[in-house]
Amino acid sequence: MNAFHAYDIRGVYNVDFNKEDVYKIGYFLPQLLQTNKVLIGRDVRSSSPEIFEALVNGIIDSGTDVYSIGLATTPMVYYGTAHYGFGASVQITASHNPKEYNGLKISRINALPVGYDSGLKELEEMMNNITPTVNIPQGKVIEWDIKNEYLKFLKTYKRDTSNLKIAIDCSNGMAALLIKDLFDNQPVYIFDELDGTFPNHEANPLIAENIVVLQETVKSQKCDIGAIFDGDGDRVMFVDENGKFISPDLIIAVISHFFKGQKGKVLQDIRTSKAVYEYISKSGFEMEMWRVGRAYAAHKLREIDGIFGGELAGHYYFRDFFYSDSGLLALLIVLNVFSEMKKTGKTVSQLISEIAKYENSGEINFKIKNKKEAMEKLRTFFTENEKSTAFYDFDGYRIEFENWWFNVRPSNTEPYLRLLVEATSTELLAEKVNTMKNLLQEFV
Repeated sequence: MNAFHAYDIRGVYNVDFNKEDVYKIGYFLPQLLQTNKVLIGRDVRSSSPEIFEALVNGIIDSGTDVYSIGLATTPMVYYGTAHYGFGASVQITASHNPKEYNGLKISRINALPVGYDSGLKELEEMMNNITPTVNIPQGKVIEWDIKNEYLKFLKTYKRDTSNLKIAIDCSNGMAALLIKDLFDNQPVYIFDELDGTFPNHEANPLIAENIVVLQETVKSQKCDIGAIFDGDGDRVMFVDENGKFISPDLIIAVISHFFKGQKGKVLQDIRTSKAVYEYISKSGFEMEMWRVGRAYAAHKLREIDGIFGGELAGHYYFRDFFYSDSGLLALLIVLNVFSEMKKTGKTVSQLISEIAKYENSGEINFKIKNKKEAMEKLRTFFTENEKSTAFYDFDGYRIEFENWWFNVRPSNTEPYLRLLVEATSTELLAEKVNTMKNLLQEFV
């Protein structure tokens, strides 16, 4: 089985894992998390019903009850887990991956993520070393609808944004389950039918070709803003009124307007633009930097009791949402901010231009086997030739210099070394990126 990763269990179904594996995961999960009931939701992928059946059979054979909420966004599962005090939950989804993928996102009490360092490794060992036996009595399956309860929570964040014209691309994913209950007929909807074959584009907003229809719609319909979701609804990304993609880390600064007046910590990942810290610190927020991925971010936000946080990948976490991420909640908050801005005559692109003060490369991926050696080469070269002003080494390296910085980190889910560079000018950015590409050439 090749589906265990840093953040979740995921892969091509019937290649990297199969229903027998899922049965074992279900059987041993209650023992791992010491619970007698498990909440389960699922996305609309064609393999999800079969995975659901195998997972349920494993759980009830262990003597544990299943609470099934049916089709759900991943944040809806987080809500049910934390709000109702479940010791374990599973969302069946492969998030942004292509249709042949599927997986399991596992959470424990308070919707805290279970990653490879916090339980999945032990679960894998149980599966490999222990043979399941059917417990008598078996657990039971309880059908449970929490959709309206979750919508009620989300609507507490809804303000009058009728002055905005919005385009929303649901990517045929799970956001379509709830979006019209929140916004009715206000937006221009794109690909808002639930379809786990993703017939229009893959549910990954970070791939440029997948946002083209949204960009064209925003421009042709003269929208103020466009939003696009991934497959399971835990991430959202935006384009401005000109159809230009907004780097998701900059949205952290946008969200800070909603919480203005509060004092506290805000979480960013190690790839976040320096401009975000500079912008929100003016409002009295204290920035905390941490590792990439929900498996780390949700724990860290709780640890520091942060107000909110965000990642370059489009995850946004909120203390008032159990320190978890929700694409729909983030959308509501961002629209509230831009609605207020429009009342003062400020467009989306104008606010973003006030935040973004640096030239940024975006993530550049290198397929490299010797990731550690490659990282060390970059670290050594630049620290020996320039004086660094800051150094972080908890998720690869982030090394800052007077007029630029870079982050280099190994992917936790793919065979890539990821590089991001930011500088005060396009010329300096190009110079540093070219130097790094030359340095990494021997490893490619």
